[in-house]
Amino acid sequence: MREAERRPGFQPGNNIAVKVPTHEFSALAAFYRDVLGFEPVDVKGPGTAFRFGDKTLWIDPVAHLSQAEIWLEVCCDDPDQAARWLDQAGVCRCDEIESLPDALRGFWIMAPGNLVHLVCPA
Repeated sequence: MREAERRPGFQPGNNIAVKVPTHEFSALAAFYRDVLGFEPVDVKGPGTAFRFGDKTLWIDPVAHLSQAEIWLEVCCDDPDQAARWLDQAGVCRCDEIESLPDALRGFWIMAPGNLVHLVCPA
């Protein structure tokens, strides 16, 4: 990496997403709700969410998955600088994985181990 480029100030985001095969969605949601007793978060859509300490745990059913995936949110002050830094570090960008709202200046990356991360403004 170029010496002139400084590592952006990355920090954990507020969201953790579990993408789960559709046939396992109800059982996983029941586990967090009924077995662990986590507080549900009111959401609209096919998924559900729970309070997970100071984070929100999102559970989304995805028809084409064969096993669950964990997706993490990483925040930074300057997404453009972060994109350059991650590109120089050889990190795979994968924006096609899921559409983001136009107003969100974020993007998707794939960390080693095929862990999906949303990089977005703090």
